Amino acid sequence: MRKAAFPGVGHHDSIAAMEPLSPDEIARYHRHILLPEIGGAGQQRLKAARVLVIGAGGLGAPILQYLAAAGVGTLGIVDDDRVSLSNLQRQVIHDSGTIGELKIESAALAIARLNPHVRLIRFEERFCAETAQRQLSGFDLLIDGSDNFDTRYAAADAAEAARIALVTGAVGRFDGSLTVLKPYETSEDGTANPRYRDLFPEAPPAGLVPSCAEAGIIGALTGVIGTMMAMEAIKLITGAGEPLIGRLLLYDALSARFDTIRYKRRRERQGQAV
Repeated sequence: MRKAAFPGVGHHDSIAAMEPLSPDEIARYHRHILLPEIGGAGQQRLKAARVLVIGAGGLGAPILQYLAAAGVGTLGIVDDDRVSLSNLQRQVIHDSGTIGELKIESAALAIARLNPHVRLIRFEERFCAETAQRQLSGFDLLIDGSDNFDTRYAAADAAEAARIALVTGAVGRFDGSLTVLKPYETSEDGTANPRYRDLFPEAPPAGLVPSCAEAGIIGALTGVIGTMMAMEAIKLITGAGEPLIGRLLLYDALSARFDTIRYKRRRERQGQAV
């Protein structure tokens, strides 16, 4: 049985009150509309959705491309970096002709070529606790494609405070992971959904986890994980399927193996998690 769109994602107006799809959009998204789990109503929810993506790099590239292709009406991009030659092995939204340009501008050009119906909002800055509230204003879903724990914790805290869903993922060498967070809601058994800190209580010591620049990364891995993050976002917006809430999906590229780890909200006692 098809579910309604998840609260906190997409506009809350009735489908009838949403902006209708144009003939061009109906033709463009015809394969979506044929799916009973999406249909015309789900496509209208995608058009009405406002999604903020942190990073226009390895994960952000496929996230932005597939959400734009899917018809998400408004995409926000947060990134202060510029395109370099070493990015092109995995950051496929950029190309040789955009080396030296701001990633948000290079990504915006690629999205405009892909789908002119998508509205873009650019933030030429980093996402952090001090800027999060301003950047998140007006968005109803956050996707974190960053490459560091400081940003991941800031994204998790900001999304919970704003009561919007967060799709977060990470990659390294040949391994990747992703999950969905909605800690402001309860599960079917009435228990509170887990937070990011229930999965990762604290960041590892500085230098323990090497960066991609230090350890290397296979480019196609970011495509696998980023595309799956886009899929989770589409599920959240349209209400199709079961999002990865309370589940961490792990991918080992070398063995072509997927595993899922379930995690729960830690019990709290006198204001302290136990």
